[in-house]
Amino acid sequence: MPPKPRTTEVMRSIIRQARSALPLDLSPDEVCADECRGCSIKLVEYIAMEIDNWEYRLDEGAVPTFRDLDKLGRSCTKIHRALQKNRLV
Repeated sequence: MPPKPRTTEVMRSIIRQARSALPLDLSPDEVCADECRGCSIKLVEYIAMEIDNWEYRLDEGAVPTFRDLDKLGRSCTKIHRALQKNRLV
């Protein structure tokens, strides 16, 4: 049986998936469409900040817990769903 991945590897995987699935590089004009359900600009800014924060912490040697993994994963999922409703994803 292969060894289980370490939590740092799992966190980096979540970050890679979030960066590829979420439109983190859109300008505010592109994010704020005619019809808006929830503030997409704030959601994108929040998740970008969380991802940057975790990348910095991982580079500094921090080891995420399972709770940290779950929290970031859930946040990414919820924000992705909200951006889908606003037709940004």
